Amino acid sequence: MAQTEKKGGLLRKSSASKKPLKEKVVLMYDEIFTTEDPSKCNPRFWEELFLMKVNLEYLEGKLEALDGEELMKIKDNINCLFQHCIQALGEEHPIRVVNALQTLCALIRGVHQKNKSTSGFDIINMLVGFDKAELCMKNLMESLDSLLCAEGSESLKSLCLKLLLCLVTVTDNISQNTILEYVMINSIFEAILQILSSPLSRREHGYDAVVLLALLVNYRKYESVNPYIVKLSIVDDEATLNGMGLVIAQALSEYNRQYKDKEEEHQTGFFSALTNMVGSMFIADADEKISVQTNEAILLALYEAVHLNRNFITVLAQSHPEMGLMTSPTSPVPTTPVTPLGTTPPSSDVISSAELPLDADVQTSNLLITFLKYSSIVMQDTKDEHRLHSGKLCLIILTCIAEDQYANAFLHDDNMNFRVNLHRMPMRHRKKAADKNLPCRPLVCAVLDLMVEFIVTHMMKEFPMDLYVRCIQIVHKLLCYQKKCRVRLHYTWRELWSALINLLKFLMSNETVLLAKHNIFTLALMVVNLFNMFITYGDTFLPTPSSYDELYYEIIRMHQNFDNLYSMVLRLSTNAGQWKEPASKVTHALVNIRAIINHFNPKIESYAAVNHISQLSEDQVLEVVRSNYDTLTLKLQDGLDQYERYSEQHKEAAFFKELVRSISINVRKNLAFNTLSQELLLKEFSTIS
Repeated sequence: MAQTEKKGGLLRKSSASKKPLKEKVVLMYDEIFTTEDPSKCNPRFWEELFLMKVNLEYLEGKLEALDGEELMKIKDNINCLFQHCIQALGEEHPIRVVNALQTLCALIRGVHQKNKSTSGFDIINMLVGFDKAELCMKNLMESLDSLLCAEGSESLKSLCLKLLLCLVTVTDNISQNTILEYVMINSIFEAILQILSSPLSRREHGYDAVVLLALLVNYRKYESVNPYIVKLSIVDDEATLNGMGLVIAQALSEYNRQYKDKEEEHQTGFFSALTNMVGSMFIADADEKISVQTNEAILLALYEAVHLNRNFITVLAQSHPEMGLMTSPTSPVPTTPVTPLGTTPPSSDVISSAELPLDADVQTSNLLITFLKYSSIVMQDTKDEHRLHSGKLCLIILTCIAEDQYANAFLHDDNMNFRVNLHRMPMRHRKKAADKNLPCRPLVCAVLDLMVEFIVTHMMKEFPMDLYVRCIQIVHKLLCYQKKCRVRLHYTWRELWSALINLLKFLMSNETVLLAKHNIFTLALMVVNLFNMFITYGDTFLPTPSSYDELYYEIIRMHQNFDNLYSMVLRLSTNAGQWKEPASKVTHALVNIRAIINHFNPKIESYAAVNHISQLSEDQVLEVVRSNYDTLTLKLQDGLDQYERYSEQHKEAAFFKELVRSISINVRKNLAFNTLSQELLLKEFSTIS
């Protein structure tokens, strides 16, 4: 006994100079990384391995440390480990299943990481072996499908989704990830839909499920038939589509809430105190940026749903009972901390009563309102690359909505009025609008407000030409619908006209700088044609005859801008330069605007002279306009109410490829498998019957 104690003491005393003892699972990993079959000496090796807590870091690190040649030497053992992981997924003991899932994640990531170096071995062969790949991957996908659809542990489902996300995002460009061929052949689409249609599983896993679906839809989408695209386009189950809408709405709401919190903190905090003390010289800096990380992954999911599935359009306008009402059952406390993918996903569909006051119209909110608010935030600052991409994607989604007949019907529905509090960029020359004074109006008014807000706030040196073009196209498409369906929208059209005229003024003032980078005549032509649309068809969709009079008043009042534009395009269209053709198109488009100016200006001057008035009031100008319509001659212009429909493949493929790459990197970076502590799992599984 004494000897043992002495021995123990000696061990303790000398332990500082010895290497720390390796945990058993690490020793077992080391056996796998030899050329020998580890089960030769220990027939129960694989059985024991999956009872051990996984050491993800060690396993991944070990794989990454080997060069391609060394890895090929132990290929048989890696294949064996991969196959035994898949076998373990079918076992009843949940701890084995958890450890197998985590081991698979480490294997996939470790081997892929290795493939980034110069050694060009095939990943599928390395992981599973060519001869067994088809069967093994089929078994893996079937096991994951069963686990996702089963009534069992939520932690297991969470790990399954994380493994799938790991599988999808393991390469930056997901279309180069050959393993995904097996995910295409052995579809888990129905399992994802089941998660989205069930309130409990949606609360726990909806975010991961939606991001996974968005990524799978983008696998080789232009090169081959992607079954996830086909299946998503024909989903018509209301519960599933609503479930997807709820997950997206909640994620966007969470972003809006975080932004609002930061904004309030910003206004009442240090900057506020500083500006009060020092004066207004630092106001511009104080107002500069309130940064909340954008969430492109969830935005991509919304885009794919809107773009691919016509039935999803109905979800946009649907009120969210689970977001606004407190009647849904209390969800059990999740056994896992929620892991961020891009940004922290919301953990529940239910908004707590404490959160309600943050959003004045949460009771009557819907996905479209939430999305418009989100857009109004991310479109403020387009200098940041992520926000620029987000802003562009927001405008692409709005383009798809503006082209859809059903979406337009509810956007313009007089019986569906909402108070939409969009975020407005702080600017020196305008007061902050009071939220409480917002009127209830059809949703299309909020879309137009958002477009006007963008037009007014982005006239800068780094001119976002592409976003401006999309903005004007959205307005045009909405006007085409109003003209076609004779919808007389009560909207403050003057704000739009004023914004458009100021945009033309900006293009002219910065002609030299802008022409070095952009064809500004494309944009100028679109703006002029919007005015032509109002002039030619305004009587069919403007709310009152006086609105039409006001249009003429604005054109006459701001005639100098149109005169300057005409001079500029005339100068460039008569020179034999690169801008000759685009400039001459604008010259022709200005014919009716110039006719209006040239017709009414002499009449107004004559009226002023006869009545001895130096400065005419607005009412007096309008009186001249009304009494001289009959002698005005305008030319009928063709194609004003025609537009080219949105096409992703031909025009946006490069943008989406880059966006999906960025999302893939972000998801991979934020994916954590060790969030499930062994203690929590043991506690959960000890209660499973």
